[in-house]
Amino acid sequence: MRLDLLVRAGTILTMDEARATASSMGIIGGRIVGFDEELEGCTADATEDFGTACITPGFIDAHCHTTWWGLGLSSLDLSGARGLEELYALLESEMIRLESRPDAWLNGTGFNHKHHDGLFPDIARLDAITGDRPLYLRHVSGHASLTNTATLRLAGALDPGFKDPVGGAVVRDAQGSPTGLVEEAAQGIIQKMVLPYSVEQLVDAVDAATTRYAAEGITSFTEAGIGGGWIGHSPIEVTAYQQALAAGKLRARAQLMPALDALSPQRSHPADAHGTGTGRGLDLGLVAGFGNEQLSLGPVKVFMDGSLLGATAAVTEDYCGHEHNTGYLLDDPQAYRERVAAAYRSGWPIALHAIGDAAIDLAIEIISGLQEKHGPNALPNRIEHFGIARPDQVEAVARHGIAVTPQASFIGPLGDQFAKLVGPEREGWLYRGQSLLDAGVLAAGSSDLPVADNNVRRAMASAVDRITDNGKVLGGASECISPLEALRLYTVNAAKATGLLADRGSLERGKLADFVVLSGSPLEATDIAALQVQGTFVGGKQSYAATHSSAFAAS
Repeated sequence: MRLDLLVRAGTILTMDEARATASSMGIIGGRIVGFDEELEGCTADATEDFGTACITPGFIDAHCHTTWWGLGLSSLDLSGARGLEELYALLESEMIRLESRPDAWLNGTGFNHKHHDGLFPDIARLDAITGDRPLYLRHVSGHASLTNTATLRLAGALDPGFKDPVGGAVVRDAQGSPTGLVEEAAQGIIQKMVLPYSVEQLVDAVDAATTRYAAEGITSFTEAGIGGGWIGHSPIEVTAYQQALAAGKLRARAQLMPALDALSPQRSHPADAHGTGTGRGLDLGLVAGFGNEQLSLGPVKVFMDGSLLGATAAVTEDYCGHEHNTGYLLDDPQAYRERVAAAYRSGWPIALHAIGDAAIDLAIEIISGLQEKHGPNALPNRIEHFGIARPDQVEAVARHGIAVTPQASFIGPLGDQFAKLVGPEREGWLYRGQSLLDAGVLAAGSSDLPVADNNVRRAMASAVDRITDNGKVLGGASECISPLEALRLYTVNAAKATGLLADRGSLERGKLADFVVLSGSPLEATDIAALQVQGTFVGGKQSYAATHSSAFAAS
């Protein structure tokens, strides 16, 4: 047998229980055909020998915001500012840079109030810096933004009789004047002035983002919300992904979650939609799973509550330091029940964003009820984030077979803020680790990029040690997981939660040849975060090569 590619390495961690390790792997037509002794007598068109390096399955990011991040790469980066005066100085410099573009907005990303002693910019100062130029600064959580008076005037938020949109707020001071902070769904009044982005812009964003994904060893990802609501960028967002794929600018396999707002009412034969003939879906009856191994549709994304950083996630007990603030759901519970049920009847699995325990209660109720009434759809049902989860909720998602996607990548940069907001009694509920595994919950690794970075090695290290930037072990040592389970989060578990385990998540005969070459084994490294990505392969073709690496020896 003649192989397209023969790969050798010091260790190949397959994540396949039947063959845990190997030292050589054969690939034909983008798929794995065998290992070690199975390849005896084979020849190959090409050979890659990575010496003592370690190969693992390609990393899967089960929840990220690719287009949002890609578009933000050209915006002003606010993440490095420390103190509001530094932030104001960055804005002043950006105003100078934009002098020749009078119609351009001043866009910024990465603001986190923790870097400014918990303070937000003064709108009067923002107005003095920006004047009539529209301003749009995204909070790192994605669930809030900062703007100026000029933008609020354009958006109509200063008009008499203006009412906050359902599920959001233009925050005002005690005198009723806007502070410049815009929360949750209210961001839509600003975004509608810049939407939709052109397909060309979106293709460029996907290109920029997935080029960087490859450098992190990511070979598959799930885009958590497209086409509608305040998370979407265009009603024809799928077209951008199709064009990126055709142009060779999609460097990882993409699963796209339509936002619930992108679906529309449907009527079909009375025998369809579980005997109702009615539901919510996409035109022509497209549902999750449509597509191919490179680009496909995933579950429907539904925002149920806000963010923990903004204290808008719906919780059952007050946030510490925020008396009588338990966050809020972004819509009426009955409206969620009806709209999500309509999508489910049409064949859509669901992914419900629920961070606070009050939102998680509703998410469990909705998913379990639909599963019991209608059975499963094509892909697993999920709760996204599962951020503040009580012990009884852990047991419930395990019992109902609901997948969850907590973000270990939050622990380092955001864990101290989270712990302060919930207090010591609830700290153990935050972005759980070992307790999920002990209960038998399917937990998938994800970044929620750009809320946190998508350095999977750093995320795996955080899952193992759970150390925050200030040295706290978030939730205690009992929530720390083993390096093997950390690797499983971003390979096997993520593949299961996205419904794609038949093709990826482990290195086995017949599966896609998606793998990452690391400088050492994550199971043995003293510091997983310090491991280097030396190469990334999608379907046996190289999507990334570290220029500094001497491990590549093609023959």
